[in-house]
Amino acid sequence: MNFAMNFEGIYTPVVTPHGADFSIDHDRFAAVVEHLIASGVHGIIVAGTTGEYYAQTAEERVGLMRLAKEAIRGRLPLVVGTGAIRTEDSVAYALAAKEAGADALLVATPPYAAPTGHEIALHALAIDRVANLPVMLYNYPGRMGVSMDEDTLDRLGDNPNFCAIKESSGDPNRLHMLARDYPHIQLSCGMDDQALEFFAWGARSWVCAGSNFAPEAHLALYRACALEGDFAKGRRIMSAMLPLMRVLEQGGKFVQCIKHGLTLCGIDAGPPRRPLQPLNEDEKRAFAEVVRTMNAAVAAIGKEA
Repeated sequence: MNFAMNFEGIYTPVVTPHGADFSIDHDRFAAVVEHLIASGVHGIIVAGTTGEYYAQTAEERVGLMRLAKEAIRGRLPLVVGTGAIRTEDSVAYALAAKEAGADALLVATPPYAAPTGHEIALHALAIDRVANLPVMLYNYPGRMGVSMDEDTLDRLGDNPNFCAIKESSGDPNRLHMLARDYPHIQLSCGMDDQALEFFAWGARSWVCAGSNFAPEAHLALYRACALEGDFAKGRRIMSAMLPLMRVLEQGGKFVQCIKHGLTLCGIDAGPPRRPLQPLNEDEKRAFAEVVRTMNAAVAAIGKEA
C-alpha cells in the first residue's frame, strides 16, 4: 500500500477548453493549468464533472491525463477522475492514470446503475487493485443517484489508500457524520456554498470549480479558516462569495458558468459539449457582475487584514 496522501488546500477540477467545433483545445488546456499554478492553487484534478469527462471519448480522457502531467511538470499533485458506469471502464481509466503519472485518483459512485454501498465498495476496491494509488472518494448523490453510505465507508476505511472523501451531498448531517465517525478519512469540501461549515468541522481541502476563474477568493477563504482559524474573517469572505455560490450550486448552468468565468480571465474556454448550451448574453452580463462584485469585496477584506 502507498502512504496516505495529505490533501491540503485548494484543488481545482480543471475545465476542458473547446474550439468552436467542440474539439479539445490542447494549447488552451495547458494555458489553464499554467494559470492555476501561477495563482497558487494546491492541486489539479482532471476528469472531474467540471472537465466534462462524461462527454469525452476514452482516447480524449487518456490524452488529457497525459497532457496535464506534462503541463504540471511536477509542480503540483495531479488527481485523475475514474468516473464511468462500468467498473471495467473505471479500472481502465485508473490504470491509464497510473501510467500517465497521476499522484492520486478521484473515485466516484458509478452513475445510473444505483449500486448498493457494498457494490460501491467492491467497485472502488477493483480500482485500487490495479492502481495502488491514494484515492479521494467522491460522494455526489445528486449526479450519481445514490450515496456512499456507512457500508461503503466501513469496507474501505481500513485501506490506507482510501484516504479522503470529497463530500458533495449538500447534507449537513453527512458532514457531521463524516467528521465525527470517520476522522481517519480526510474530509474535503465538495459543496461550495457550505465551505465555511466544512472548514469548521476540520476539512483541510476544498475541491472547488470556481477556483478555475476566481482562485484568489477561494484561497482567501481557505487561508482564513484552515490556516489562520479566523472564522470571523472567514464569515465575511464567505458572505462576499455566497452570490457566486448560489449561481453555481443552484443556477442550473454550472459548467457553462465556470467556462465563461475563465473567458472573463482572458482564457477562452469555448462552449460546453452538447447537450449543454452556452450562456446567453444576458446570463453572461449578470454572471460577470457577480464575479466582479465578489472579487472587489474579497480584495477589500484582504487589505484590511
